[in-house]
Amino acid sequence: MPVVFVHGNPETDAIWDDLRTHLGRNDVIALSPPGFGAPVPDGFGATSDEYVSWLASELEQIDGPIDLIGHDWGGGHVMRLVQARPELVRSWATDIAGALDPAYVWHDFAQVWQTPGAGEAAVAQMAAMPKEQRIQQFQSLGMSKDVAARVAAAADETMGRCILALYRSAAQPKMAEWGADVSNARTRPGLVIIATDDHFTGGEALARRTAERAGAQVGMLEGLGHWWMCQDPKRGAEAIAAFLASVA
Repeated sequence: MPVVFVHGNPETDAIWDDLRTHLGRNDVIALSPPGFGAPVPDGFGATSDEYVSWLASELEQIDGPIDLIGHDWGGGHVMRLVQARPELVRSWATDIAGALDPAYVWHDFAQVWQTPGAGEAAVAQMAAMPKEQRIQQFQSLGMSKDVAARVAAAADETMGRCILALYRSAAQPKMAEWGADVSNARTRPGLVIIATDDHFTGGEALARRTAERAGAQVGMLEGLGHWWMCQDPKRGAEAIAAFLASVA
């Protein structure tokens, strides 16, 4: 019964390393979306729809039942996948459930990426940032130096193009449309992870509202931010392990 992790932006699967150690399982698979630590196939446009299709294809190749866990845009891919293809998973978890509430407003970075011209300038600046500066930036968010170095190394022009395409494909009202009906998520056990200091995903109230609509459990991570799996991997692993035990 593999546990499959999917990360988001601007990351690689290195963000899960410390949490995987604390989870203590030998059946963990970390998938990297194209452009985010993995090659971009020819013709791949990096829209949200294409990432959902990519994730479905990946899961179809894994012997199940699968417990699917997503962070950031990985969590968005998870929620959309569960709505479209719930039969591919045994259970699901996401930490951006609030982004699927009709009242969600995209955070400032996303709005820049969604703006023609400003978005291109922002990702060009990211790609041009000296690697050591990027490492320090990621360390300040809770990553170890080793994890930060691996994540920083992936921040290139290809990732920048994927960031722009992905966020522009999900500009409002798209997110609200995707979150309007989450009834299929109720057909599988779900977990909504709420890191109380995460300022990108809409806050606790919106996350709880989505959790209720999706029939999901809620896992609170008090005092942790967007990169909770790096800040306190032990506590993150305990929340996931408790959920998986309840599913079993």
